[in-house]
Amino acid sequence: MADVPRVLLLTDPGMARHLPPGHPERPERLDAAIGGVLEGALAAGALLERPAVQAAEPEVLERVHPAAHLAALEEAGRAGTWIDPDTYVGPGSMDAARLAAGATVQAALAAYQGRAAVAFAVVRPPGHHAAARRATGFCLLNNIAVAVMALRAAGVGRIGIVDWDVHHGDGTQELFDADPQLVYASTHQWPLYPGSGLPGERGSDAAEGTMHNLLLPPGAGDEAFVAAWGERLVPTLEDFAPEALLVSAGYDAHRDDPLANLLVTDAGFGAVAEMVGGIARRLGIGGVALTLEGGYDLAAIHGSVAATVTGLLRGLRGPDGAGSA
Repeated sequence: MADVPRVLLLTDPGMARHLPPGHPERPERLDAAIGGVLEGALAAGALLERPAVQAAEPEVLERVHPAAHLAALEEAGRAGTWIDPDTYVGPGSMDAARLAAGATVQAALAAYQGRAAVAFAVVRPPGHHAAARRATGFCLLNNIAVAVMALRAAGVGRIGIVDWDVHHGDGTQELFDADPQLVYASTHQWPLYPGSGLPGERGSDAAEGTMHNLLLPPGAGDEAFVAAWGERLVPTLEDFAPEALLVSAGYDAHRDDPLANLLVTDAGFGAVAEMVGGIARRLGIGGVALTLEGGYDLAAIHGSVAATVTGLLRGLRGPDGAGSA
């Protein structure tokens, strides 16, 4: 890493055009997370860049989502439709979703190519519940899955996904359940929506052993959260030796979040982020890419994102501050 690490902030005001009526997944979340990236980069002495975001083209999305499904979402959005009790698509929603997917792709490629130590896609709507033909759980398109397939198109083989959202990323797991070249690691509250992500869900066929789910009971806080990653999931990820690292960065495990019952603090997210940065440093990965998932308390989003950025940079620099890329 250069003496001054580079942080990329990838976002676009067009993502505020997704407007679910009376919904906790609201446009103000963008500003909260943007403020966190700015604060974290400043605190770490990093160089911040805000490149323009390009919406994902149809051929990029169709590596994950069939064209007919995308067309159906477009049609449903024209009049404004609740796809399920939690998930809305309106006139601006698919424009926002294409920007979110595009920003996540840009973050993934920039981090893999070593153009940024941290590339944070501050996006909405979130993505990790969406499957190939299913929009659900506030999610329309699976942003991180679209990024995985963009990395594959760029020649990347082994990929690791970290998912610390309070909800299990059922869409992401479903999409890659039989992919032996990808490891998925998640902590999530149990019981809680979507009711998946049990420890016995380990991947299928040649990919058995690539899915790793650890359950946290209601009331669990930093100690349990950090231990789950430090003692179990981080070693598993590192043993897999991915060439690229992506994070589904949800902040609804925070103690102040209104939609769940964990008690993680900003410091807890920062500690796990530092571990993830350490994986990248030890494996010689150019940088870490993140995409915003859940998190519905604005102050908690801001503080947790700031702690994530500084934590990742600490991990990438290492104990001697030298870094690796």
